[in-house]
Amino acid sequence: MSEPGVPERWQDPFTILGILTSAKTIAIVGLSPNELRASHFVGFYLRRHGYRIVPVNPREKTILGETSYASLSEIPFPIDVVDVFRAPDAVPEIAREAVRAGAKALWCQYNVISPEGGAIAEQGGLRVVMDRCMKVEHARHLGRMHWLGFNTGRISARR
Repeated sequence: MSEPGVPERWQDPFTILGILTSAKTIAIVGLSPNELRASHFVGFYLRRHGYRIVPVNPREKTILGETSYASLSEIPFPIDVVDVFRAPDAVPEIAREAVRAGAKALWCQYNVISPEGGAIAEQGGLRVVMDRCMKVEHARHLGRMHWLGFNTGRISARR
């Protein structure tokens, strides 16, 4: 079920699974060097699960042992997914940059909801996921949550 204000197509489980299984390189816009920040933990988790993480943070030189770039346009190699940890008003420009950079998907984390940014990305040919956490979705579809049966699509307290 989609959150209010987020079109269902941007939370489609098949799109999510398709992105998670095909992506190899993920640019995380707003990746923090602070280990206590969600972006850092998500980047650490995804790297541990085999993805190449590319930090996009103009204030840092390196994060998670990787060169940090000031913008998507500075990354000198192809990116599969642009994962956004920025305020919703920054998403339209990030979506434009993702299209220009040749990314295949735009992924906006929890509470990063931008219908304008989603539309820009879709018009540029990108798959879009919005208001979902890449780490949580990986765990649900491919990780331990999946092994424990949490991806049933039904949540119940029934015994």
